[in-house]
Amino acid sequence: MKLYVIGIGLIGGSMAIDLKNLYPSMEVIGIDNNETHLDQALKLGIIDKKGTLDELYQADRIILSIPVKDSVILLPKILDMVHTDALVWDVGSTKSQLCNVVNTHPKRQNFLAAHPIAGTEFSGPSYAQEGLFQGKPQILCESKSTRPDLLSWAKTAFREIGMYLRFMDAQEHDKHMAYVSHLSHISSFMLGKTVLEREDDEQNIFDLAGSGFESTVRLAKSSPDMWTPIFEQNKENVIDILSAYIENLENFKHKLVQNDFDDLYQQMKLTNQLTTILNGIKPNN
Repeated sequence: MKLYVIGIGLIGGSMAIDLKNLYPSMEVIGIDNNETHLDQALKLGIIDKKGTLDELYQADRIILSIPVKDSVILLPKILDMVHTDALVWDVGSTKSQLCNVVNTHPKRQNFLAAHPIAGTEFSGPSYAQEGLFQGKPQILCESKSTRPDLLSWAKTAFREIGMYLRFMDAQEHDKHMAYVSHLSHISSFMLGKTVLEREDDEQNIFDLAGSGFESTVRLAKSSPDMWTPIFEQNKENVIDILSAYIENLENFKHKLVQNDFDDLYQQMKLTNQLTTILNGIKPNN
């Protein structure tokens, strides 16, 4: 079996490692515009060799792990090339536009819209790791549009590398990702920006910032190349939840101005329920 990974970064590289462990005879071929990434992936043993897009006619499995703006352009071309039993899946953070662009493609059944909820703020093959997806959810969108035998293979493979599955339509996925992921990245980016604008002494940031600040701005280290297209493709959902967030911030500011600390206390206490939610039991499927 030949697995082509288009985009050898943290997610594509980590998934290649796990799949190679699961299927030792699988040959992993890497495709990337960044030659340094390909060299690193070869040296680390993530891929067996370098490849080109022209070779995709011989691919049995393809992971599309590139920025979402590029996936929308490239996916229809990939489906044009693949053989009838090949399976292509992406790992992007937005799904509506991608699913729409191949909705009527003759080989739509060879594509599975997937989104592993895993990763870190770092990028590149040097950060790829075995077991990254252990215990993490894999979101599958519009899965009924994927050919049943190919979908069955994917579900088995994802579960074998430790993931549990969630099924959504593309619009539902994008809405909920705006709420729980995309807003978090905006908050992190803008917190970092605000501190950098107000605190002109970098030593103070280094010396005085505690673990709370560090954990909150962790996502601000994420790649703008990846996240700008995500915000663009999910613009409507992001604006909706961002408006609600700004309203809460304005309310918090108003309560401070009014010295209404009892209400602030109740708001924060209510928000503490996130602890119970985030420590909940993951489904076993």
